[in-house]
Amino acid sequence: MTGLALYRGLTGLGAPLIVHLLRRRLNAGKEDSARFPERRGIASRPRPYGPLVWMHAASVGEAQSALSLIARMLRVRTDLHILVTTGTVTSAGILADRLPPRSFHQYVPVDYLPWVRRFLDHWDPDMAVWIESEFWPNLISETASRDIPAILVNGRISRKSVANWQFLPGFIRGIIGNFRLCLAQSDDEADRFRRLGADPVRCVGNLKFSAAALPAEEPELRRLATRVDGRPRWIAASTHPGEEALAAEADRLLRQRYPNLLTIVAPRHPARGPGIAAELGKSGLRVARRAGGDDIEPATDIYVADTLGELGLLYRLADIAFIGGTMDAYGGHNPLEAAQLDCAVLHGPDMANFTTVAQQLARADAAQVVTDAASLAAAVQALLDNPLRRETVARAAADVALANAEVVDRVMEHLQPFIDALPAEEPDARP
Repeated sequence: MTGLALYRGLTGLGAPLIVHLLRRRLNAGKEDSARFPERRGIASRPRPYGPLVWMHAASVGEAQSALSLIARMLRVRTDLHILVTTGTVTSAGILADRLPPRSFHQYVPVDYLPWVRRFLDHWDPDMAVWIESEFWPNLISETASRDIPAILVNGRISRKSVANWQFLPGFIRGIIGNFRLCLAQSDDEADRFRRLGADPVRCVGNLKFSAAALPAEEPELRRLATRVDGRPRWIAASTHPGEEALAAEADRLLRQRYPNLLTIVAPRHPARGPGIAAELGKSGLRVARRAGGDDIEPATDIYVADTLGELGLLYRLADIAFIGGTMDAYGGHNPLEAAQLDCAVLHGPDMANFTTVAQQLARADAAQVVTDAASLAAAVQALLDNPLRRETVARAAADVALANAEVVDRVMEHLQPFIDALPAEEPDARP
């Protein structure tokens, strides 16, 4: 029995468990109750007429990195529509505000073959683009079996993942080999994909470098800028459990020198906001919650920004940004989003998801690594004490982002033959 046949057999036998786990996620608020059927491959809208590209991006970071590519693809084919799938509620909320006309979002179906087939039967895409590193065997193999060209873009895979897949070489080769082209983020990752069976593989750079700066609502930016005017401030962005306490301890240390400091905490998962505010409040800090309607008052110590899609606003308010997910095996989040918006960048030691980016920032003296609350506080204080140094570091980070902005051009060069080959259907070609 092949690896894929075994996988399909196990997921078939495990269907009741899959349904149970999905229900648990729904009850825990991790699934969208209004669109829950999409996770079972039941579409919530009709397929548009004409050529359709299906683009899958696992979550927020991948989806945001794909926006520049989506815009370019839609410009070169005015008859094209793009279906974007993700698996998280957070990413769906952000894409709802940022996807351009002729593109739309659906939740990706769980990788259970009947649901996958239902999804593909309805959408019948003419091309599939997978962003980064989420490889669902049924989705990929079933797409290939229908002769739908699939391309991996911004491919990323860690050494650990490659080592784990070595125990199932035939299985991963059968999955990866379904991509007609693999565009990797770095030379190292290109080599890893080749070892796993991808062919052809090209290294074109990290698509996240080409993402447009995160947006912000100008009236709200002006209002909040007035509220914080004159106060030293910094942000701990996209934080995970444990990092809010780290930020609070750094705040305590910094407050000895800057008693009117404002610390902004933006959790990666906004649903954690009430719990974070309650926990920080126990230590005597005066906490305001954005999602709770609280404003930033002169007495506010920590502003918990527990809303969706507002990092563009928050980075514009803060001069210094600590990038969350970098302290404890989360792999980090995109530091270039802060760099594009004039922030000096700090991050923890774990940047596994952005190794190349971190290396480029380090070579340009455009970011500083911190390891605990004390080193975080010291780094923030050094930048607050020396505005010229802060501006120099922020400018260097912005230059790193700008120097790599043409990655989307290189991606499009490789995708263009596939896009040109898409059918040009008449409006009445589908019932």
